[in-house]
Amino acid sequence: MRKFAAVLLCLFPALLSAQDLVTDLRELCDHIGGRVSGSPASARAAEWAVQKFREAGADSVRVETYTLPAYWRSGSASASCLSPSKFPLRIAAAPLTASTPGTIEGTLVDFGGDVGNAKGKIGFVRSDIMKSLDDLFGDYMRINGLMETAKKSGVRALLLESSQARELLYRHPMSLDGTVASTPVAIVAHDQAERLARLMSEGNVRVRLSLDNDIVKSVTERNVIAEIRGNDSPDEVVIIGAHLDSWDMGTGALDNGVNVVTVIDILRQMKASSRRPKRTIRFALFTGEEQGMIGSKEYVRAHLGEISKVAMMLAIDIGSGKTTGFFLNGREELRKDVEEALLPFYPDPKSQSNAPDAIDGTDNFDFLLAGVPNLVANQDPVPYLPEYHAESDTFDKVDQKQAKENEVMYAAVLWQFANAAQRAPQQTRAEVTKLIADTHLEDQMRGFQQWEEWASGRRGVR
Repeated sequence: MRKFAAVLLCLFPALLSAQDLVTDLRELCDHIGGRVSGSPASARAAEWAVQKFREAGADSVRVETYTLPAYWRSGSASASCLSPSKFPLRIAAAPLTASTPGTIEGTLVDFGGDVGNAKGKIGFVRSDIMKSLDDLFGDYMRINGLMETAKKSGVRALLLESSQARELLYRHPMSLDGTVASTPVAIVAHDQAERLARLMSEGNVRVRLSLDNDIVKSVTERNVIAEIRGNDSPDEVVIIGAHLDSWDMGTGALDNGVNVVTVIDILRQMKASSRRPKRTIRFALFTGEEQGMIGSKEYVRAHLGEISKVAMMLAIDIGSGKTTGFFLNGREELRKDVEEALLPFYPDPKSQSNAPDAIDGTDNFDFLLAGVPNLVANQDPVPYLPEYHAESDTFDKVDQKQAKENEVMYAAVLWQFANAAQRAPQQTRAEVTKLIADTHLEDQMRGFQQWEEWASGRRGVR
């Protein structure tokens, strides 16, 4: 099996060359920039991706449209502390939240304590610095509770302490189903939030806040799909997917531009080899991921009648951190093929990080609900988290060498599943229900506002 790496590089000799990947990434990040779903930049990114796939030699390229619940963009955001001391606050509007009715003023109320007397005030939410994926998921899992409390308590707005260090600002959505929450929310820089907290410990703190957000409902968005047609079983499909959209404070390099260009480059190198897989390999760039994985959800909904033909779906979405294995998403039967594909990179399977955990929060998830065998790249999150959704998520933060090493692994896994003699079957709804229970996914599904659609049968395998 150690010969597999050499065989793979004979099949795809340019895989280790970073030139095309780096050029593509620079174009996407520096020329197009942040790509909020529903925006003109998102449309330009889709056109760019179509052109790149065609230039790479894809057998087919198409755009599939769907309706995004809302396009949200921050127009302007400003705030200041008025008393007991006067100073400006560095803030960013939280995506998918309402504007303030002009400029508002109010006393801060600590949302970590008793909020019974909060009506007419401005809620203040403390956050620790984000250091792990558990911290990131924790920030998401508290959203529903915070927004429900805000609505019931009658606060005029929320100020949420940034979980990025010092003065770094980022976008943290406060709605997870693509709709716009009625309470205005702003992220305030961590160091300034700590100052506010110290002042609040001494007495009342009054702030001024103005958020002007542009919101357009029911916007047409698009996924970009390309294929390399299989030779023996072209109606069976292996999919690799990454999300094309990003928030707009940075240029979406780690989240998720590097993986977008990886998907394109894998197709490019496979086509350059003139080798044909047994099954069709489909390359999907989804939009709407940052609004709640809406693009991949709508893709699965549109293709549900043929979803049993998908032999495997692989999602990549954690920047350019080192890939140590893959999350199996409760599908233990995938382990053998994954371990075999990774032997050239990790000769001892025990050194591979092929975790049984099921992952919510990225574009594999609706494939999981549809019973499709699915994987998520298990990457080192340490280089990714400090730039997450932030102003600093730019081209220079990408580890180009590691991105190319990751690409070779993804190509190996795709080739393995595209040519395997046997494939894992689609799960039934009863089997997916058991998987959700066994992997303790229900709490996350409720946190991500997915549970009711699944439980009612409106989402996932019938």
